Amino acid sequence: MKSLQVLFTSGLLAIVSLLLPLQSAHAAQYVEGIDYVKIAGIPEAQTPVIREFFSYNCGHCYRQDPLFEQTAHLLESDVEFERTPVGAGRTSWILSQEAYYLAQKFSVTKQVHGNIFTRIHENNGAFNRPADLQAYFVSQGVDDKAVTDAMNSADAKLALMNYDTQAQLAEIKGVPSLLVNGKYLIKKQPQSPEALAEMIRYLSQLED
Repeated sequence: MKSLQVLFTSGLLAIVSLLLPLQSAHAAQYVEGIDYVKIAGIPEAQTPVIREFFSYNCGHCYRQDPLFEQTAHLLESDVEFERTPVGAGRTSWILSQEAYYLAQKFSVTKQVHGNIFTRIHENNGAFNRPADLQAYFVSQGVDDKAVTDAMNSADAKLALMNYDTQAQLAEIKGVPSLLVNGKYLIKKQPQSPEALAEMIRYLSQLED
C-alpha cells in the first residue's frame, strides 16, 4: 500500500512539473507595455468583462466585427462582452453612437448590429441627419413615435455623455480598441478568435 502511495505521489509531482513550464510560458507570452497596457481605466459593473470601443462608421471596426463576434462566442461562459460607441466629435459618428443607444433601448441589438455596419459600408453610407436614423429604426420594426421620444429623451443625452466619458477615461486613441476589466488595454491584438479569447482570459484573471 505504501509503495502505491509513493508511486501516486511521484506521478502527481511529475504532472505538476510538466504543467508549471506551460503556465509560465503562457504568462510570458503577454508582455505589459507591448501586448497590453494597464491604465487607470473605468469602473465596470461586473468582471470579468471585455469592452470594445468602436464606431459603426469605422471601416476597420467593420472588418474586425466578425472576429469580435466569434471571440465573444468563445468567451460567453467566461467573460462578459460589452460595447461602447465612440463619437470623436463628428456628427455622423455621434449619430452612430445614438444608433447603438437606440438598438440597446429597443432590445434589437442582435438584429441590427451587423446590418448597421452593412448599411454604412456597403449600401447607403453614414447616418447624416437624425431623420436618417429615425427612418432606419422604423424600417426595423420600431414604432415611429417611440423612436422620436427616445431620441429626444434625457436618457439618450445621458447615454451619449457616458459613452464619451468611458472613452476618455479608457484613454482611447483609435477604434476598435479592447479593454479588459476596465483597466487592461490591448495594444497588440491577436488576429484569430482563439488567440484573442486566450489573451482576454489571461488579462481578465490578472490581479493588481
